[in-house]
Amino acid sequence: MRVTQERWTPKDGWQRRAGEESLRSPQLVLVFGSGDDFVATNSFARWRERFPTGTIVSCSTAGEISQEQVTDGAEVATALEFERTTLRVAARDIASADESAAVGEALGAALCDANLRHVLLISEGLEVNGSGLTAGLRERLPGHVSVSGGLAGDGTRMQSTAVGCDDAPRRGRVVAVGLYGDAVRIGFGTLGGWDPFGPERIVTRSQGNVLYELDGASALSVYRKYLGEYAHQLPSSGLLFPLAVRASLDEEPVVRTLLALDETEQSITFAGDVPNGARARLMRANFDRLIDGAADAARHATRLAENRDPTLALLVSCVGRKLLLGQRVEEEVEGVREVLGPSPVLAGFYSYGEVCSQLVTQHCALHNQSMTVTTIREESA
Repeated sequence: MRVTQERWTPKDGWQRRAGEESLRSPQLVLVFGSGDDFVATNSFARWRERFPTGTIVSCSTAGEISQEQVTDGAEVATALEFERTTLRVAARDIASADESAAVGEALGAALCDANLRHVLLISEGLEVNGSGLTAGLRERLPGHVSVSGGLAGDGTRMQSTAVGCDDAPRRGRVVAVGLYGDAVRIGFGTLGGWDPFGPERIVTRSQGNVLYELDGASALSVYRKYLGEYAHQLPSSGLLFPLAVRASLDEEPVVRTLLALDETEQSITFAGDVPNGARARLMRANFDRLIDGAADAARHATRLAENRDPTLALLVSCVGRKLLLGQRVEEEVEGVREVLGPSPVLAGFYSYGEVCSQLVTQHCALHNQSMTVTTIREESA
C-alpha cells in the first residue's frame, strides 16, 4: 500500500511534500476542503486533471488535516494505492433526515460481501440523522465489518455541506467505500474529553434527533439559561456545549452536538438521536482532556491493528473541539502523531459528526465532539 498527499490553495496551486512522487494508479483519492473554490463547478475537473485515475470522494469541512497541520480554505487530496485490497464505492442521495436509515441500509446492501472488511463513510452533514444512518448500515453489514468516517462540515456557518463521488461536491450525498480482502488491516478508536456540568435532566419530548423538552421546559430555553453570554451566539456557540445522552442509568452516555435551532418550536436539532425518556446533561470542554483524548484514540487504533506501523491514519474530529482549542488545535493532531510515529500519512477533517465502530461490540455508531482515528495498512504477500 502506498499513500501520497497534496494540498491545493488558490494562491499557490498544488503542492506536494518534498521527495514524494505521484502514484501510478491510485484506486481512491480523498479530497477534503473548504471555501468557495471547493464547491465551484470546476472543482472536480481540477482534481481529475491532477489525479487521472481512481475514484475521487470529496467532502466539505470545518477544517482540513494534512500531516500535523490544520488549515481552513485549502483542499487536501490523499491518494491511496493498494496492492492486494479491492475497493467498491456506493453513493446515495438523501433529501431529509427521515431517509437516513433507509439510505444506510441501501449503502450496506450495495457493499455487503463475504470479503468486506471495513467501510469508510462520508456523509452529508446537515440533512441527515447520523444515528439513523449508522443503524441502517448495521442492519445490512456483517458483525465483523468495522465502519468509520464522518459527516461533512461547513465551518461555523452550519448552512450547507457538500459531498462528491466522482463529481463536484453537492448537498444531500452520502458515500461509502468498502475495503475487501484478507490483506487489509484496520485499527480504530474514538474518545472525547468533555466534562458534564449542571443537573442531569429527563428528555420529556423528542422526535428522532429533534429535542423539544427537558424536564418539561423547552430545550432552547434550557440551553439559553446555561450558556449565559454565549446564548446570543447560538447556534454556532452550541458547538461548545454538547449534550451527553444516556438511554438508561446503566448505559454509558453518548455525546450529541447541536446542528440547528427552531425558534417557533423552541427545539434543537442534534446530529444524532435524543430518545424520549433518556437522561441528558450539558457538557463543556477540558482543554487538556481534549488533547489527551485524541492521543488515546490513536492508542486504541494501534492496539486493534496489532501495534504495526500503519501507512495511513484518517483523523475525523469535531468542529466543536476545533473552536475550543483555538490556536492549540494542532496539539491534538500532534498528540496522534506522537502515538503513531513518523511513518503514517495523516489526513482528515473537522466534522459535524464522527462515525466509528465501538471497541467492544464493533457496531458502528455516531459520535459527536470526539476525535476518531482510523489506521490502514496492508500485509505483504
